[in-house]
Amino acid sequence: MSGIKHNIIASYVSQIYVTLIGIALVPVYVSYMGAEAYGLIGFYAMLQSWFMLLDLGLTPTMSRETARLRGHEADAPGLRALLRTLEGIFVGIGFLGAAAMIAASGLIADSWLKVQTLPVTEVQGSIMLIGVIIALRWISDLYRGVINGFERLVWLGAFNVGIATMRFVFVIPLFVYVGTRPMQFFGYQLVLSVLEVAFLVIEAYRLLPNLPGGQRPSWAWQRLRSLLHFSLAIGFSGVVWTLATQTDKLLLSKLLPLTEYAYFTLAVVMAGGIIVISTPISGALMPRMVALDAEGNEIDFIRLYRNSTQMAAVIVVPAVLVLALFSERVLWAWTGDLQIARHSAMVLTSYALGNGIMALGAFPFYLQYAKGDLKLHMIGSALFLVLLIPTLIWATNRYGMTGAGYAWLGANVGYFVAWVPLVHRRFVSGLHKLWLLDDLALIIVATGLAAVVVRPWVRWPLGRASTAIMILALGLGLLVIAGAASSWLREIVRARWRALSRRATI
Repeated sequence: MSGIKHNIIASYVSQIYVTLIGIALVPVYVSYMGAEAYGLIGFYAMLQSWFMLLDLGLTPTMSRETARLRGHEADAPGLRALLRTLEGIFVGIGFLGAAAMIAASGLIADSWLKVQTLPVTEVQGSIMLIGVIIALRWISDLYRGVINGFERLVWLGAFNVGIATMRFVFVIPLFVYVGTRPMQFFGYQLVLSVLEVAFLVIEAYRLLPNLPGGQRPSWAWQRLRSLLHFSLAIGFSGVVWTLATQTDKLLLSKLLPLTEYAYFTLAVVMAGGIIVISTPISGALMPRMVALDAEGNEIDFIRLYRNSTQMAAVIVVPAVLVLALFSERVLWAWTGDLQIARHSAMVLTSYALGNGIMALGAFPFYLQYAKGDLKLHMIGSALFLVLLIPTLIWATNRYGMTGAGYAWLGANVGYFVAWVPLVHRRFVSGLHKLWLLDDLALIIVATGLAAVVVRPWVRWPLGRASTAIMILALGLGLLVIAGAASSWLREIVRARWRALSRRATI
């Protein structure tokens, strides 16, 4: 278990750093570039998510196969051949995607985006650069999948921290000494994307087992076909995720002026921190669950699943409550702009609640992934889309970004209440009641009651820095309460206390 603990800690440190540095510096970007130019960055983030539709589940499939076959020297040729085959697919699709973006850049700049003050040529050139950056970053995910499959999350976390520092922090000297035009910003990001791919390729191939006798890897089309059922199921999940999380952003990029779209993006970026802080658990959890299932170790499999759920709840629930209940104060402390805070507060509230429910409701997917059976996930995801997409289109057209937030929240509540129990009953009889009541309910209820009781008594200071400190203090207080409500964490504390007591008596 020490290995998975180290991986989770490393993943959390890196993810929290990447998230916080990205969120913290957004107001700096807005200050240097202006809100409209920052709207282009939000548009870039949205397009990158839509590009993931082309993955078709191949990256997580590569990660799963790496986790399953690592350490088996006899499978080295097959693993390398699979990677070579996927490399050909990824490079080919990446090239076509970048070419399509470049070809459509004029149409997007002239007809899709509601540009007000930026030169259209500047916007068009930025979109061309965006197309190449997205293709490179998508290709890099294939090698991240290999490294993740080898459970080298400590190295990967350190690498992500380094890249994020270069991406978010080192761009500020560019603003100061070179310029703040969008094309200058995206040109810098393009150079970083090339370096990112290069380092990930080197590390992935260093981890792969050597082929005997200088043998060269062949193409593995037959092996890939045998994995397509699982891969396409994962790919369908990716399609659902993209449609669910990006349809609102795509619609609003057309409906809203680029400046207002930037305001919406600011709220969604802050709420997206909820998903990000839960992601490291899944990254460390899924390879280990795959291995335990392959060993037939059902007891440790379920124990790991339930303990990881509590770990996620202890971290996610306090963050959700702070963002949802104190959304206007959070946005003001972050941006220093009262208009942004008031305009986007309800969006942050609804997206934070929806993302929190999604983060906890994702655990049944990890269960199905480890078992290699995603049939129920595909059905549930299709039903989720049937519920979300029409509601989202109607609410976004009628109520703008506030309507999009409420549609997102409602769809996630419906999925969690109606579908999650069915998945648990299908795979482990009696699990859902334990998972919901013993692992989640007390953490959610205790932390939620504390937040609601404290809220009317909070006396907010006048300064941004002191407000941020107050928000942090509230979050830490709720984190302590959530931890105290977790049976898993209480047992760890008791075990450590007993061990210290035994040492003291020796």
